[in-house]
Amino acid sequence: MPQILAIDQGTTSSRAIVFDGDLRPKASAQREFAQHYPRSGWVEHDAGEIWDTVLATCREALDKGGAVAGIGITNQRETVVLWDRESGEAVHNAVVWQDRRTSELCARLKADGHEAMVQDKTGLLLDPYFSGTKLAWLLDNVDGLRTRAEAGKLAFGTVDSFLIWRLTGGTRHVTDATNAARTLLYNIRSGAWDDDILTLLNIPTSLLPEVLDCGADFGETTLFGDPIPILGVAGDQQAATVGQACFQPGMLKSTYGTGCFALLNTGDTLVTSRNRMLSTIAYQFDGTPTYALEGSIFIAGAVVQWLRDGLKIIAAASDSASLAQSADPSQCLYLVPAFTGLGAPHWDPDARGALYGLTRNSGPAEIARAALESVGFQTRDLLEAMHADWPEADGDTTLRVDGGMTASDWTMQFLSDILGAPVDRPQVLETTALGVAWIAGHRAGIYPDRDRFAATWALDKTFHPQMDAATREARYKGWQDAVARTLTTAGGGNG
Repeated sequence: MPQILAIDQGTTSSRAIVFDGDLRPKASAQREFAQHYPRSGWVEHDAGEIWDTVLATCREALDKGGAVAGIGITNQRETVVLWDRESGEAVHNAVVWQDRRTSELCARLKADGHEAMVQDKTGLLLDPYFSGTKLAWLLDNVDGLRTRAEAGKLAFGTVDSFLIWRLTGGTRHVTDATNAARTLLYNIRSGAWDDDILTLLNIPTSLLPEVLDCGADFGETTLFGDPIPILGVAGDQQAATVGQACFQPGMLKSTYGTGCFALLNTGDTLVTSRNRMLSTIAYQFDGTPTYALEGSIFIAGAVVQWLRDGLKIIAAASDSASLAQSADPSQCLYLVPAFTGLGAPHWDPDARGALYGLTRNSGPAEIARAALESVGFQTRDLLEAMHADWPEADGDTTLRVDGGMTASDWTMQFLSDILGAPVDRPQVLETTALGVAWIAGHRAGIYPDRDRFAATWALDKTFHPQMDAATREARYKGWQDAVARTLTTAGGGNG
């Protein structure tokens, strides 16, 4: 039976999953890799280590799962890799999407009045989150890189581009429209790299990959034996949107991994946000983009890692919900997890984490509850801004959720409570890999069309709001007050 290999290259680990002809996971492998923090606010990965984990997990999954007809790749977005065209080796550590080293550059570009132009062309805001200023920083601050770049000796890409280069032996320098749309360099209206922004950031066009549809011929690899075509690519959040079958305008999904990312399908309408959401490409087939509004939260599952690795108040991530459940209900703590700044809708790169409402009786349980609740509060921030931007989607919206945190019934129930809306958890939580597997498999002719794929989406559980409206609004007002106290005047915040 024909099968597909999905490569899911994430922020903290790389996974490979073999999906069978019925789109069921048959075999998988996963490996974590190191996180590097050279300075406060800086986050890097060793691109060579990422490659090693991808190669190892692919081989392990294929050994267990058998031959495949194609490969799909989904990846952490915005992370910048710069490599030598001859050797294929990265010339610097990858600068991760969480990295904030370009805060001053972004602030200067804003002060010079460039943000309106950038938002109009890319749908994005001037924030260190995106790839463009990271790439400019590498060229301007690492000795010799600009000279080599201008001589045509270097290649730039997000992680998907780097993996494809390596998988194809350096024969293909390509990306897809969803990853390109996150670089701050790609005009999502015209569907091309934007000369004005490239000039603004002084980035040579020779560095840039060719941009293709999500389902396309990205080359082939012979590293696992017989040639295998690479047929699908999408940034992780867009792949999850596909995996959740959010194909109709107004459908909404939110993925809870290291961060949290909510996407609202707006169809062929490119909605320009008035509330500091992002306009982006949800997916692109046959040269036609489908647009979305996106809200990005930098810290979601990472707050559970902080409870485990930083505070050491839980032994495993799965312990967080039971600890939170034991918290004193009379205490009301708010954790604003601005460990690497605040994302949408505040976009304050200089904000830092804060905990409000502590008393002498506050302890690990109360802190754990505040940490998990912060994810629900931040999600509500996003959804309120999206509905204000695109009132057509307002109303009885059901949120489809996926990602590791959604396994916690307690966390999902609070999410439903604070949203005052139903939350649907599917049977397949890892929809990112599923989405890109379908893209590649459909391209290969072994998986069904969009409508029939959407019909296979299966519900695990719906969470309905149980909190009364007065309590909901009081809790949310307390959150808004905590955020207002955390925002900086120098950053992108409002106070």
